[in-house]
Amino acid sequence: MKRRHFIKIIGAGMLLNPFSALFALPTRKLDYDKWNSFRLTYHVKLPASGKKARLWLPIPDTNETDFQFTQGSLWDGTATKAQFNTIGNNKSPVFFAEWSGNSERQITVSSIVKTSHHFIDLTKHTSNDKVATPSHIKAFLKPTHLIPLDGIVRNTASTILQQSNATTNIEKVQAIYDWVIDNAHHIPDLRGRGTGDIKFMLENQPMHGQNVDINSLFVGLIRAIGIPARIQYGIRMNESELHPSLGKINDITQLQHSRAEFYLNNIEWIPVNPADVCKVVKLENLPRDHPSITNLRKKFFGTWEMNWVTFNHLQDIQLTPHSTAGKLPFFMFPHAEIDGQILDSLDPDNFTYKITSSLLIGTGATF
Repeated sequence: MKRRHFIKIIGAGMLLNPFSALFALPTRKLDYDKWNSFRLTYHVKLPASGKKARLWLPIPDTNETDFQFTQGSLWDGTATKAQFNTIGNNKSPVFFAEWSGNSERQITVSSIVKTSHHFIDLTKHTSNDKVATPSHIKAFLKPTHLIPLDGIVRNTASTILQQSNATTNIEKVQAIYDWVIDNAHHIPDLRGRGTGDIKFMLENQPMHGQNVDINSLFVGLIRAIGIPARIQYGIRMNESELHPSLGKINDITQLQHSRAEFYLNNIEWIPVNPADVCKVVKLENLPRDHPSITNLRKKFFGTWEMNWVTFNHLQDIQLTPHSTAGKLPFFMFPHAEIDGQILDSLDPDNFTYKITSSLLIGTGATF
């Protein structure tokens, strides 16, 4: 048995304002007045076929923010080679492992991550649309393979603004956010989390999709009007205070989830979550003007409930080293190849992998 360890310690970060006024606290709760600790664990056992197997895992973002930071990761298993590495210009973390021959192919990768609810009170900020966009943010104004910014995307964004009374950038974003919630439809049984092909969505009415589709639609429409936006890809780690469908703990193998955010020059990145509003609309069979949905859409404009962790915001990404997959539209699921043949990342039972979460309390964990 070979063993490697990788530990990265990051500072405590900035404590956010209490969320007690925003989230009603039930009996069984996280403490929203401080950081909360989780352990995320991948359990992977690849098929024994073929001569060479390679595995890539997205792991919690190691770039410190005021709502999430990673204390360390380690692995234990039978890999011939393994390393914690980064990909992309923003140095997003990735775990890579390789097996040669037909020996047992199993590995466990664990990360300790701390989160605190992410909330920006937009009532306390005045939008300044005349400030120049920083050069390092301009990448989030560009199209991607599945998020074009011309044609039907630009025309839709322009129509939304023409039909609204929006004048400032934040009002324009609010108009598009509301339009997405009013027009996109969450599909519970759609395989995976969607593809993020927004041109296909707009051309095929009514617009159906999963969280990647709906958040990609928001991001594409926002970029099309010249405001930076991006998708953060991650996984749900714990039960939600807001709705049972928005998270759970323990077996989170199929709880990959994305969020969105947009950038205003004098405020920086602002969290939003239109996809989960659409999800609750569908699961509860509620009209979009129902008081519960009205309340939820207000909460999720400027808020992420951090029972979720982000991995990265990578798009059109090439996994290295030696991946035969070409550019992936995003990196949110485990990825494996055996002799260059790609395993189905949306079929964890045959891949095979399991992902678990635990809430750490003191020096122990609760499940």
